Amino acid sequence: MANLDLTPRLGPDLNFVRKEMAAAERPPIGVGGLTHWLRTNLFATPTDAALSILAILALVWFLPPMFDWLFINAAWTGSDRTACITVAQGGLQPANWSGACWPFIHAKFEQFIYGRYPMEERWRVNLTAALFVLLLVPLLIPRAPYKKLNALLFFVAFPVVAFFLLVGGSLDLSYVETPLWGGLLVTLVLAFVGIVVSLPLGIILAMGRRSKLPVIKLLSVIFIETVRGVPLVTVLFMASVMLPLFLPPGTNFDKLLRALIGVALFETAYLAEVVRGGLQAIPKGQFEGADSLGLSYWQKMRLIILPQALKLVIPGIVNSFISLFKDTSLVYIIGMFDLLGIVRQNFSDTNWASPETPATGLIFAGFVFWIFCFGMSRYSIFMERRLDTSHK
Repeated sequence: MANLDLTPRLGPDLNFVRKEMAAAERPPIGVGGLTHWLRTNLFATPTDAALSILAILALVWFLPPMFDWLFINAAWTGSDRTACITVAQGGLQPANWSGACWPFIHAKFEQFIYGRYPMEERWRVNLTAALFVLLLVPLLIPRAPYKKLNALLFFVAFPVVAFFLLVGGSLDLSYVETPLWGGLLVTLVLAFVGIVVSLPLGIILAMGRRSKLPVIKLLSVIFIETVRGVPLVTVLFMASVMLPLFLPPGTNFDKLLRALIGVALFETAYLAEVVRGGLQAIPKGQFEGADSLGLSYWQKMRLIILPQALKLVIPGIVNSFISLFKDTSLVYIIGMFDLLGIVRQNFSDTNWASPETPATGLIFAGFVFWIFCFGMSRYSIFMERRLDTSHK
């Protein structure tokens, strides 16, 4: 049998080898475009098609009347309730007004923001808000320089400066007692302090619950389960009513400070469980690898374990922050007027007593809450995508 020559015979002209990139072509018909998107996302199956049609019909039924009520038939100008009632034959009579009462929001807007904070001192609130934004925005931008300095200023220096600006009593600033605070000011103060205090305490409690030291673990479990077993309203009542009973007689413990302590401790217990879930999701090999490098416990947690665990539980952490921001409205029960509380308080103003005033005020408050909560949600999604490097 003759030997076969299997060596490929390559001539000088290699016509079958592409020397440049092929030009991009349009996607096949039915794979791209609006039709494909609708078929894939809304009408993929008969069930999806039925649900999509029902949702579209619900939107068509609900959105036009809502738009008319909010904008088309709404009252936009006026100085009292007469702007928000209909003119009937025989004189002005209250009736079922078919639109929102936006003059009420315009007239009470500053009160919704500042509460009863003295008008001549509100520049201090504005300055505090400006400092907050100037320090927060660079901290949220991943590539912004001087991150450590920025974090030190935001989490350490800013709370001290904000305290002296808002409370006063020194540096030639008049003293403004906290019962005069209200509106969005109180909502943001409660949310900011609760978030800044609860996150590090929650991390410590999560590590304490996973500790091998029986006393540390027992104390952490008792605190977490006790606080999680009661509603926030109970915690606020305890902080407002019961806590002063355990202090020496004559001790003046500010009500806002009591609420801050109650909100922060309540949120700490929930964040501790969120972080603990992230710690349990870390593979055992990560702990063993850190031990093999000779790292101490705190070096292991700070450099290897916690960065991975916190990245895994970003949705849970942000969900807790959003819940905390909305739960600040519960301080209305203990006599403090946050944004929602001060909106509700103004419903009793006889100058603006009209059928549509309560609905307009509640929609305004809900929209403000939605803006902050939606912003936190979108930023958390951005950070998830940025930090999701495990499968790239």
